[in-house]
Amino acid sequence: MRTSNPALREDTFIPDRYVADAGVMTVRGTANKTFVLLALTVVSATYTWTHTGSGLASIATIGGAIVGFILALILCFKKTWAPVLAPAYAIAEGLFLGGISAMYQARFGGIVFQAVALTFGTLFALLGAYQTGLIRPSENFKLGLIAATGGIFLVYLASMVLGFFGIQIPGIFGNGLIGIGFSAVVVVIAALNLVLDFDFIEQGAAVGAPKYLEWYAAFGLLVTLVWLYLEILRLLSKLRSR
Repeated sequence: MRTSNPALREDTFIPDRYVADAGVMTVRGTANKTFVLLALTVVSATYTWTHTGSGLASIATIGGAIVGFILALILCFKKTWAPVLAPAYAIAEGLFLGGISAMYQARFGGIVFQAVALTFGTLFALLGAYQTGLIRPSENFKLGLIAATGGIFLVYLASMVLGFFGIQIPGIFGNGLIGIGFSAVVVVIAALNLVLDFDFIEQGAAVGAPKYLEWYAAFGLLVTLVWLYLEILRLLSKLRSR
């Protein structure tokens, strides 16, 4: 089983001896916990969204991004902590998303509703296609998507490092045709990662993974959804700014 989501690795569903008797993972259980995490994300996002412009909301936005990143790193190595840390991650990420969304909304009215609708529309469309068998990731598909996702990560990492020295990668982050094309490709790759997440969750349930991994798998799916939403938001902002 391969996935480009760092939260869902090949060894994720190997049962731990001391939790083997706590129950087994199911697709329904993972879906329920995903809805819980999404609800927590929306509730916390409401705070920074409604208090945009205040100093406390700005601190919460930045703090949410930092705390969310730290929690995500911890969860990748301590998946047994998922029942506690996954909800905490959702709350932190919600604070960040609410603040960022408010910034985009202030500049481009209505853009957040469009981004949210496209994100969940993509989620349900791909879920339907996966469940009906229209999309079933082959090994070559998985390898290609993992490589593409890794390439995007390296581009973003290089851009961040070069930014410290005042150097910008030309074209791809602007609102020209190259920048729009780059964002469109990234959106497609982020969306296709959902298919890998669905497949990975289904495989985990099939092998009888430990129950706590429902929280961990829901966390991994939320990571992909957050990435997809941010990329759609960025693409829409480029299109609106032309």
